Parts: sequence; structure tokens; C-alpha cells
Amino acid sequence: MQVVQKYTQGMYEHGLYPDKYICHQKQNNFVEIEDPKTGERQTVLTFCTNDVLGLVQNPQVKQAAIDAVLQYGTSNSSCSVLSGRIDLHRQLEQEISAFKHLPHTQLFLNAWMAMQALMDAFCHLAIPVPGFQHTRETLIMTDVLNHGCIVSAVVNADNRSGKVFSYSPPVRVKPYRHCDADDLARKLRRYAKAGDRILVVSDAVFSMDGDIAPLPDMIEVLSQYPDSVLVMDEAHASGALGAKGGGIYDHFGISTQSVIDQGINPLIMTTFSKFAASAGAAISTHVKELVDLLDVSPTSIGTISLPAPTTAAALESIRQVRSHPELVQKLQANTRYLRSRLIEHEFNAIGETNVIPVILPPEYDPKTFADHLMEVHGIWVSPIWYIAKPRLRITANALHTQEEMDQLVSAMVQTRAALYSTPVTATISA
Repeated sequence: MQVVQKYTQGMYEHGLYPDKYICHQKQNNFVEIEDPKTGERQTVLTFCTNDVLGLVQNPQVKQAAIDAVLQYGTSNSSCSVLSGRIDLHRQLEQEISAFKHLPHTQLFLNAWMAMQALMDAFCHLAIPVPGFQHTRETLIMTDVLNHGCIVSAVVNADNRSGKVFSYSPPVRVKPYRHCDADDLARKLRRYAKAGDRILVVSDAVFSMDGDIAPLPDMIEVLSQYPDSVLVMDEAHASGALGAKGGGIYDHFGISTQSVIDQGINPLIMTTFSKFAASAGAAISTHVKELVDLLDVSPTSIGTISLPAPTTAAALESIRQVRSHPELVQKLQANTRYLRSRLIEHEFNAIGETNVIPVILPPEYDPKTFADHLMEVHGIWVSPIWYIAKPRLRITANALHTQEEMDQLVSAMVQTRAALYSTPVTATISA
């Protein structure tokens, strides 16, 4: 423990520990927060929430959660294969399947558990079955900038073969360059062996760079590998990409059936913490047997099912999105406007989605920059310096007004002038 104490003391002294504020109430994009160190409160304009469509405060969504508590209580107190499955689970699975155009869906408490369950189920077939021998190795190809839940799951998939699952053949994990389908093709030619079960996994939208996976090119590559699996983590794509918020397939105008027709198995992970005003995750597929296998994987059978109020909020949120595509269109319009205004004022705003990272020069401290925005201008953005290249991670949402976005840009210009003597020259990639 002394090593832990010494290490964290260094974090505190060098300002590397992130500020954690306590939220007391929220109205649209204005949040009353408390600094736990001082107890002081202030109301700030937030540009760091993942409530991208503004449904957290939606009256119908809140009422759905309340009604679910009154009918089912606060917890199901069991896993879904025992006594923890309720009708709301079935309704939510059906709603997601319709939204993602894949007929079978399995729910999970969060994305980390969903991705781990998938790796256990697909790579290791989860549980031994009498008379069946699993002999085929799995090759997993993963984008080098994939989210931590993917990284953790694929590393565990490798670690667990022959250990936790003693009957399971090896799993090999190989990275490919970020959003580089040509490198994916090269790596597959290099590492794929005859008889391998091939699984490629990628974020649809990358949470730190705000860019989009090259889905059409990835499909073309995998069409050369019959029965391969393509997993898209749509955490930041659902509700944000496509004319109706359907996600990356909607964005590129590709049907899941056309992918299936090419001999590829598309899997989509949907999470509810961004567009669906809730928590939890789901994996959708056209293969019913995979859902049944996910249902009995250790990650599913060893924990409770999604609580009723959380399920109801996600269900009503998805119904709101499907009924009101104008929410998605407003989000996309706000995204275009805010990114263009930042670039106009010589900020290096990268990406192409409502996740708008602003890359700062090396001499800029993102934490100092964000602190100044909050203390002087009452605006809350996320400084990132301990995970990725130093940046401000700004998120646009459907509730932001043009006046609020202009207020942010003005405050950033003033902060730059107050803290640094020369302006930033943008170096935006085409």
C-alpha cells in the first residue's frame, strides 16, 4: 500500500488527478455542481455530457422509469436465466433489434460486460458440452485506438484460453493501424491460418478522436474470409450517425442483410449511456444461437439482469429517437456549426462527429485551460491528458443553442489570450 500511496501523492502534486465535481441538479445544459474540496457550488454550462439527444430530462423517459419502479421495484435481484428476466427486457431487445436491423439481441449491465461475454462466448464457447470438441483457434483483429472495454475483453480472451477455459484452443490477438483497412488486410494475410475463426472488432466512432471507422472498406476486406465476424461498438454512433440515428450502417447506407449476403456475420453493440438516457448495453446478431450462448456465458449468468427502471428508460429513449428523427438532425446541425466555429477561430478541432476533440499545442495544459473556462466563464469541458494526446474533449448535443455554442467559442478564445501570448494556428487534416 505504501507504493500506492506514494504514486497517488505524485499524481496529486503534479495535478494529474482529474477534478471530480458533484452534480446537484440539471436543467437542459446547465448543471449545478459542487467542488468537493471546498464545498462551493456554481451553475455551469456543460459541453462534456454524453446525453447527446437531451433525453435524460425527457418527461416520457422519466415517467417510464418511474412506472417501471412501481411495477417491478428497483432491482430484479437475479440473472436473466434464473428469475431475473422481465417483460421490459424482451421489449427492449425487440426495439433494439428493429433499430439495428438484426433480429436477436442480448442485454448486459454495461459495455465492458457485454464485450467480455462476447469474447467468452465466441472464442471459448463459454461452457463445455458433452460430445462436442472445440478445436478451432480464433484470430482477433482490433483497431489500435479501440475503447478500453474492447482492449480489456480481447486481452482477457487471449489470457483465458487454456486457463479459465481449459478445453479452449488458443486465441491470438493482433492490432491493426487506426482506421486503416489496408493494414487490416495486410495483417489478415500475415496472421490468418487455415481453419481460423476470424473476428474483427472496432469502435464505430472513436471516443477520443471523434472519427468514424471505415466500414465499407472493412466489409470489402472481410468478404475474402467466409464466415468472419465484424463487431461494431456503436457507443458513440447510435443516435448520432445516420439520417435517423441508426448508427454506422445507417451513416454509410449499408444494410446488415447485404453484409450477411457476403458471408460476413455483423454484430452490433449498442450502449444506452449516451443516446438512450440510461445505462447498460446490448449485442445484436442474426444468429439466434449466439444470443443463447451469450445468455449462459459466465458474464451473464454470474450477475443480475438490467434493473427495471434502467431498462424502461432505455426502451422509451429508443422509441423517442425512432419517432423523432429531428432530434438526430438537430444534433448533427449543432455538430457542424460548433466544429466550424472552432476551426474559424484557429482551434485544431479534429474528427467528424459530435465528439469534438480540440488538440492543444504541447505547451498548453488542458487541465489549466479547462479550469480557467470553468472558473472565469462558467463553462464545463473535459480536459484529457492522462489517456490520450493532450486535448479538450468537447461534446455537442441536440439541446445546445447557437448562443451557447458561440459562448463556448468566445470563452475559449478569451482563455487562450489570457493564458498564452500567441494564438493557436490550426492544422486541420483534410
